[in-house]
Amino acid sequence: MTRAAQHAVDGVLLFDKPAGITSHTAMQRVRRLMSARKAGHTGTLDPLATGLLPVCLGEATKFSHVLLDADKTYLATIRLGVTTTTGDLEGAVTGQAAVEVNETQARAVLGRFIGEILQVPPMYSAIKHGGRPLYKLARAGQDLPRAPRRILIRDLTLIRFAPPELELSITCSKGTYVRVLAEDIGRELGCGGCLAGLRRTAVGGFSAANGLVTLEQLEALGPAERIALLLPADALLTTLPRLDLDAGESERLQRGQAVERPGQRTPGLARIYGPKGEFLGMAEVVEAGRIVPRRLRSQPAAAEAGAGIG
Repeated sequence: MTRAAQHAVDGVLLFDKPAGITSHTAMQRVRRLMSARKAGHTGTLDPLATGLLPVCLGEATKFSHVLLDADKTYLATIRLGVTTTTGDLEGAVTGQAAVEVNETQARAVLGRFIGEILQVPPMYSAIKHGGRPLYKLARAGQDLPRAPRRILIRDLTLIRFAPPELELSITCSKGTYVRVLAEDIGRELGCGGCLAGLRRTAVGGFSAANGLVTLEQLEALGPAERIALLLPADALLTTLPRLDLDAGESERLQRGQAVERPGQRTPGLARIYGPKGEFLGMAEVVEAGRIVPRRLRSQPAAAEAGAGIG
């Protein structure tokens, strides 16, 4: 593709990340296959993990941050009786214990983790200390104190009880480390535990039920077929209310000016659309009747402009 054509690749791909690669590597492979100039993702999955990784291309990268704050849902397998350096089976084993747990005990312990809890981030994480990621310090043998963080576990359901493994469905807030949750559950059960498998099934309003695209499927398609798989950029913002603007309002907001609309009284962010239904970006109602631009997309040529998702 030409450089101009590359720049025109905009949208969101619901990618099924395979195990064994980082989210960054997965994103870059999608970017190259799509011939897109810009790419970003909406929340890191560990190399061990698989599943939903929304990859944003082109103008959609401007709005990827919305999903960074969204809840995530996972299917997780915990291996009881084993602890490791990393909190998952990719690390070196640091301890083993007999598993003498019944289903009633397991369900009782899981109930303790539902709601707001404090969680200590792992050393094997991208959190920075003195400008260096903790995982690099961990590989150098350091173990630094980490302040606990408040997270929210909205749902924690036991799907399968088959000692020494537990399979769980987890819906949680941003910032949750499922590896740490696995360790903490194992500790509460008295035998230790680590994460044996993880698959993400939902991010915000996106779900695996919408249909995920594997790397093999993407590689087998031609350029036009790949582009046809993309959701529009405004699919990232469906949780925000919609504001439709007339031509004058649209022009002012795109120049960075505020718009006065006396009837608009509900404060907060909104997705905004022009008079032809074209997606313009995000704005915020900052006070009764006053709308200010927050993050706008570059508008395509009139012949290429398309309607939003409604």
